[in-house]
Amino acid sequence: MPKSIKKSYSSPRNTNFDTQTKNQQTSYTMPIITLLSDWGYHDHYQAMAKSKIIGRMPGAVIVDIAHNIPPFNLNNASFVLRNSFAGFPPGTFHLIDIMADATIEMPHVVVLYDGHYFIGSDNGIFSLVFDHAPERIIEIDMIQDTDTYTFATFDVFIKVVQHIADGGALEEIGPDRPALITRIALRAVTSPDLIKGHVIYIDHYENVITNITRPLYLEVGRKRDFVLTFGAARYSVSTISQSYKDVAPGEILAFFNTNGYLEIAVSMGNAAGLLGLRHDDSVRMEFK
Repeated sequence: MPKSIKKSYSSPRNTNFDTQTKNQQTSYTMPIITLLSDWGYHDHYQAMAKSKIIGRMPGAVIVDIAHNIPPFNLNNASFVLRNSFAGFPPGTFHLIDIMADATIEMPHVVVLYDGHYFIGSDNGIFSLVFDHAPERIIEIDMIQDTDTYTFATFDVFIKVVQHIADGGALEEIGPDRPALITRIALRAVTSPDLIKGHVIYIDHYENVITNITRPLYLEVGRKRDFVLTFGAARYSVSTISQSYKDVAPGEILAFFNTNGYLEIAVSMGNAAGLLGLRHDDSVRMEFK
């Protein structure tokens, strides 16, 4: 079982202490904990969660993945998590507080996947993030810290992280769960001369990200010319650019981004608003 990263820190000391006292050290467990939520940045929820983490695990490294996920939007959250978690080292804890109320059908779980711990509600989000079956799924059956049931990270998830970080066994958290709830993600559809995709994410700059991937483009396109149409077929692009600066300000471009998805943008502009594109809108790449 992956262990949390550990680092030694010298104990606080006065320079007048004797040599033995100076050399004393205390070892603190330093779990890396990421937070992904739809809490926003206006309210107190982040502060409550982080203060509890620091109070229980003073050496913890806390990383905010995002807190401006649209409320209850699992598709948006899964895209952000899928494209960010792998860069963290094995043993990292990922806390997902989106539609996190536990029910009999959708309990709280700890999922061990590629050496990472994912803690959240089994509401289908994990099936949108993972490419294969996880190593283990544990249904959380621990007494929570308060008698309310509206703030899972504060009441349950942090307690679970502390248990694992302190070397506690997964078996003590709860029973194994045979499988995760599955949600079906929108996938690009292909024919010999066509890829039909959809808008799956719109970022802070209103750049539009589709579910057409570079490998799919290379497989179907076979280096042929194409026309990419979108926005009720009012707009089109026939070139794959390398960067936003490849076209003049205000012009439309398409390119494969760092994560390998086809992205539609307007140089120095807001593509989603200017082009009238929204989540789930279709895009067509036709090859000649």
